[in-house]
Amino acid sequence: MFEYQKYKQYFAQIAGGMEDLGEQELREFGIKKIKKAYRGIYFVADKAHLYRLNFQSVLFTRFLAPLLTFDCHSTNYLHATAIEMEWEKIIKSNNTFAIFATVSNSKISHSKYASLVLKDAIVDRFRAKTGSRPNVDSNDPDIWINLHIDKNKARISIDTSGGSLHRRGYRQITTEAPMQETVAAAIIKLCGWNGETKLHDPMCGSGTLLSEAMLRYCRIPAAFKRDNFGFKHLPDYDESLWLEIQANSKKNIRPLPKNLISGSDISDYALNAARTNIDSVPYGKNINLEKIDFRDLEEMENTTIICN
Repeated sequence: MFEYQKYKQYFAQIAGGMEDLGEQELREFGIKKIKKAYRGIYFVADKAHLYRLNFQSVLFTRFLAPLLTFDCHSTNYLHATAIEMEWEKIIKSNNTFAIFATVSNSKISHSKYASLVLKDAIVDRFRAKTGSRPNVDSNDPDIWINLHIDKNKARISIDTSGGSLHRRGYRQITTEAPMQETVAAAIIKLCGWNGETKLHDPMCGSGTLLSEAMLRYCRIPAAFKRDNFGFKHLPDYDESLWLEIQANSKKNIRPLPKNLISGSDISDYALNAARTNIDSVPYGKNINLEKIDFRDLEEMENTTIICN
């Protein structure tokens, strides 16, 4: 039995400075046992909450399920410990996987080497057990594995999100220095906009703020375009529960009224990018876009103005 199965505790990664906002979102999902940390939050939840958070959360980047925590003073011990883990319960020989590691204040000081040692342990176990091995895909793997070593204490986890959740899937064209989707969602949340007033972005760029505002108003799950969630590879994955959560979430979606959300920009390229991105989201065609210098906009009343 893995660690997350024993204690039902997970770790939610979030951008630094957003921990308080993340705690608020977790409580809105009904999570009660919460402990904030640097750039993340430990929380206790059942499978239903974990699936729902991955599908609907707008602020967090990943939800990690700890597999094993242990003292680790050398790469030799890391390999010896990891090779004894029951990886075949999570990874199949035809799966691909990747490892992202962080190391601090420890005798193991090189994160890339630590991830290589963990990769070797996984591959060596498969070769010994089955004679075949899963392949590494550092770009788009089936399974993301997290290794975190701090003060000679190692924790190996599975990324239940299947990659960073800030990648919603609607951004098809980008402009220079685009805003991350989770940050845009945080701005929308912090400004308190709830659809009772119009919303306008006078420098909309590729439309990230507009898209996140639309997701919020329409109650569209943030991960509505994602298929490969890491929790599907956990040994206790409940497919019927996941399909039920998906179906219930989609029942809550509501259409976007015309003229409620709008944006403008002086750049033709930005507006083309925004139109393409926004139209890939349900009801995106109801967002108005206009080419105009923000200094030439007409006076607005009862409108929330938001921009990067």
